[in-house]
Amino acid sequence: MKKVDVLLVGAGVMSATLGQLLLLLDPSLRIMMVERLSRVAGESSHALNNAGTGHAGYCELNYTQQRPDGSMDVARALAINAAYEVSLQFWSYLVEKGMLPEPRKFINPICHQSFVWGEQNVAFLRQRFQALHAHHLFEEMEYTEDPAVLKEWMPLVMAGRDPLQKVAATQVKHGTDVDFGALTQKLIRSMKKFSNFELALSHSVTGLKKHPDAWHVRISDNHARQSRTVSAGFVFLGAGGGALPLLQKSGIPEGSGYGGFPVSGQWLICKNPEVVSRHKSKVYGKAPMGAPPMSVPHLDTRVIDGKPALLFGPFASITTRFLKEGSVLDLFSSLKSDNLKPMLSVARDNLDLTRYLITEALRTHKDRVASLRDFYAEAREEDWVLASAGQRVQIIKGCNVRGGRLEFGTEIVASHDGTLAALLGASPGASISVKAMLDVINTCFKSRSQGNDWKEKLNEMIPSYGFSLDEDPDLLRRIRNKNLFTLGLDQEPC
Repeated sequence: MKKVDVLLVGAGVMSATLGQLLLLLDPSLRIMMVERLSRVAGESSHALNNAGTGHAGYCELNYTQQRPDGSMDVARALAINAAYEVSLQFWSYLVEKGMLPEPRKFINPICHQSFVWGEQNVAFLRQRFQALHAHHLFEEMEYTEDPAVLKEWMPLVMAGRDPLQKVAATQVKHGTDVDFGALTQKLIRSMKKFSNFELALSHSVTGLKKHPDAWHVRISDNHARQSRTVSAGFVFLGAGGGALPLLQKSGIPEGSGYGGFPVSGQWLICKNPEVVSRHKSKVYGKAPMGAPPMSVPHLDTRVIDGKPALLFGPFASITTRFLKEGSVLDLFSSLKSDNLKPMLSVARDNLDLTRYLITEALRTHKDRVASLRDFYAEAREEDWVLASAGQRVQIIKGCNVRGGRLEFGTEIVASHDGTLAALLGASPGASISVKAMLDVINTCFKSRSQGNDWKEKLNEMIPSYGFSLDEDPDLLRRIRNKNLFTLGLDQEPC
C-alpha cells in the first residue's frame, strides 16, 4: 500500500494552492494529487468555467445588501476584498521566487466597474459607494452619474444608450483579470519539481475509509480499470462539485446534513474582434429578481491563453450534474437520509429560483442578446455565440429553524481530528483560494501552524499573516502597493 502524508483530490486551483503552501512549509511532505480527468484545471478552474474576475468586491453588487432598516451591509465585501489581498500576496511571493512565471501569463490589470440604470438602482449604487469608499480597502473607488464621464469609462456600454436614462457607475482601476486555469497549471508545474510530489491524472477516488493510523483511499485508473489503495495521513477533497459525494463517502459526522443545489451556466462570447477591442473593463450589473449570485450579469473583458476575449452572462440553467463532465444522476445519488429534509425544504422555499432557472434554460439566442443590449445597446446577434460556463454546486445546510438553508458562498468542512477537509460551494471561490487554504492549514495542521518555523515561513510568504488588513490602513497600503508592482498591476488599464 502506497503511503503519503497528504492526498489532494482534484487538480484545481484549491488543491494546487494547498499543495504549494504545504510543500513550501515542509518540503519533506509526501503529497499525491489525484484527478479524474486527463488534464489539470479541467473543471471549475478552467478559464471559461470560472468567473475569472479576481473577486475583490469592487464590482460585484451581490456582495453588499441593504438591511431591513435601509442601511448598507458591506461586511461581506470587506471580508472578500481582504481575502483577495492575501491571494495577491502569495502570488507575488511565488513570482519573486521564480516559482510562478511572468505575471501576465495568469493575471492582468483590468478596471472593475459596476453599472446600473433606473432611479432605485442608482440610489442603491450611490449608497453602496458611500459605505464602501469610507473604508480604506475601497478608498480608491470612484463614482459618477455623469453620462460624459461614463462615456470615457465604458464607451461600449454608453454607445446608443438613451440620453435621458438615469444611470450611475463605480470604478476601481487596480482590478484584475485572472486566468485561474493557467494559474493552476503553473502551480502544479512548480510542485512537480519536488521529487516527493506525484500527480495521478485519469484516476478517480472510488472509496475512502478512516483507519486508526490513516485514511485508506481507493483509487481507480480510468483507463487500465485497475484499482489500488493509498494510505494518507490527511485528505483534502477539492474536487469542485465532486467534493460533496466524496464527503458523504467519508462518513465524517461533520459532513452530515449537507446537500448540493447544482446550477449550470452559459456565456455569450463575442466573435467580432472590432467589438472586443472597444471594451476594456469588467462591467457588473444587478442580478434579476430570483437569480442566484453566480448569475449576476456582466460584460466581461478577459485574457484567455494570452488573447483578449469579451463575454456576457452568465445565463443560469437548471441541471442535475455536479460537474461539467459529470453524470445526470449526480443530484439524485447525493440524496441521503441525513440531507433529504434540508434538500426538500430548500426546494419548497426556493420555487421562484427554480422557475427562474427553467425560464433561463428556455431562452433563445435572440432572448439572450436582448439581455446583452441592456449593457451594449448596439449588440448584433451575429457577433455572439453561446458557450458553456461550467457547473456550480451551491451548499444546502441543515438548520433547526426551517429544515434547510441554501448558502451562496465557499465553506470548509473538516473532521474533528483534522485528518480530512472538504471545500464546498461557489463564489467567491478561486479568488480567495489562499485564504481558504490557510484556514485548512490552521485547522488541520494546527500544532505545526502554531510553531515558530511555520509561522515565520507563512509571514515570509504572506506579510499580512496574523494581522488584519481591514483594520490596519497603513499595512494595507504598503502591501497593496507592493503586490500591484510585483504583479504588474500598477498600470492603469482604463
